[in-house]
Amino acid sequence: MKIRLPLSLAMASLWHRRRVLALICLTLTLSISLLLGIQYLRTEVRQSFTNTINGTDLIIGARSGQLNLLLYTVFHIGEPTNNLSWQTFQTLEADSRIGWLIPISLGDSYRGYRVVGTDDRFLKHFRYAQGNPLQIRTGKWFNGLFDVVLGASVARELQHTVGDQVVLSHGAGRTSFSNHEQTPFTVSGILESTGTPVDQAVYVSLAGIEAMHVGWESGVAIPGRTLTREQAVERQFVPSNISAAYAGLNKRLLTFQVQRDINQFQQEPLSAILPGVALSELWRLMGQFERVLLAITGLVIITSFIGLVAVLLSIQAQRAHEISILRATGASPRLIAGLQVIECVALGLVASLLAVILCTILVSMLGPWLQSHYGLQIRLRALTHPEWLLLAAVPVTAGLVGLIPGLSAWFRSRSTTLGPTPGE
Repeated sequence: MKIRLPLSLAMASLWHRRRVLALICLTLTLSISLLLGIQYLRTEVRQSFTNTINGTDLIIGARSGQLNLLLYTVFHIGEPTNNLSWQTFQTLEADSRIGWLIPISLGDSYRGYRVVGTDDRFLKHFRYAQGNPLQIRTGKWFNGLFDVVLGASVARELQHTVGDQVVLSHGAGRTSFSNHEQTPFTVSGILESTGTPVDQAVYVSLAGIEAMHVGWESGVAIPGRTLTREQAVERQFVPSNISAAYAGLNKRLLTFQVQRDINQFQQEPLSAILPGVALSELWRLMGQFERVLLAITGLVIITSFIGLVAVLLSIQAQRAHEISILRATGASPRLIAGLQVIECVALGLVASLLAVILCTILVSMLGPWLQSHYGLQIRLRALTHPEWLLLAAVPVTAGLVGLIPGLSAWFRSRSTTLGPTPGE
């Protein structure tokens, strides 16, 4: 009797046991999806971190560590160790090597979102991703003393539109009992979504920051010392200090020279950091957590393969009649063992394909939500070389795992032989 090809025979065997093996395939699919998803997110989150700020050569602030300076200026996490004086900012601005400076003033919040005091230079010079400029979705950039521009996430979460009035809070906490109620701000514009911390911030003028803090020198409002909106618009305000500054150089070849000179600034202790270097350091620290996640996911996949072996071994007794028939039709023990390996490889291939489809659907559905709620740009893209290697490792590992039930079937088939088979 002519034996069917091993591949079609293996497929028929898989289909015959589809109900039991479907659960194993589902477990493998979910495990591979988890591994592939973590690797995919790892790559995309790193790219999102890198895209946070672009075109800024130096970040300048009071003397502190580079990670602390990066976190509070770019990611709005933490507080400045100190301020840098406005006179120092003007001195740096006069340096011919520096093409532009963006002042950044921090310290207040609006319903948990960071308030950033700056000026028109932020809109003009700040870049993110591949050098993309900021865009106003509705309204315009602040022009008046008490105008405020909202990041895309702030406007969406709090359902603000142009013309709404907002009351800023003193301090950076999510809940504050010290509000600048006498100087409410009016929403003049809303920024386009960027997928960066810019979406999670509220932008006002430096003069507006100064105006609302008149009478707050002790940290709380002093009755009779604070100003109303009407009183404030009649006065001129010049900041006495700011939290930090973004700097763009005329010649990037001078970056390290300018950084060294700023770090040795005589008037006050300053730190100048390279954003790219600081981001790499931050990512290196986060890499420990990534490796732990990958290791845990790897253990999940190993557990799934162990389950596959257990199931295949458990149904060996049910296959005794099948093995006897194959032996009777001339199948060698080598062929019977090979069928087990082919079945495992086929399961690995099917699970890998389903995992790719599942991850594609999840990225398509969750990508816009992650960008709008968490500022993470998770885009749908082709798999990278490491990701293809991870997928290729699954059927290879499945084939190796299939050797265990394959050897068991080989021994069983030899004991159930109906006669000597040529070539054994």
